[in-house]
Amino acid sequence: MTLPRRILKETKKLVSDPPPGISAVPHKNNPRYFDIMIAGPTSSSYEGGTFKLELFLTDEYPMEPPKVRFLTKIYHPNVDKLGRICLDILKKNWSPALQISTVLLSIQALMSAPNPDDPLDNQVADMWINDENQALEIARKWTRMYAMEN
Repeated sequence: MTLPRRILKETKKLVSDPPPGISAVPHKNNPRYFDIMIAGPTSSSYEGGTFKLELFLTDEYPMEPPKVRFLTKIYHPNVDKLGRICLDILKKNWSPALQISTVLLSIQALMSAPNPDDPLDNQVADMWINDENQALEIARKWTRMYAMEN
């Protein structure tokens, strides 16, 4: 499979100089498919956790955004039970000028600053809006249960 030069260049940079707290490793048999690890941001309910995600570059990339989802369970208003992520740059605000690293840094930022006003999981968003302390505690508990090695 020959990849566009842009994907080769982005992959090389991701592997040699990854964004802080993020690892992105392309699959040997499908270089458009990446195993992603994002460290839970400091001072967030996800701190100390390591979250697995998958990222796939369609044939339309960079004209269309990559497909990204959490594989690690996370209690977050902008992530549904299937791990899909509600993030504007993955939908209507995508631009071909954005890169894989930008997407991953944006997901990491979303972990630090959940947006319950634009939820993907309404139950979690309601908890965030009505009892933020309880929501943060559940997020910490899920981080311990699903994102930390025991």
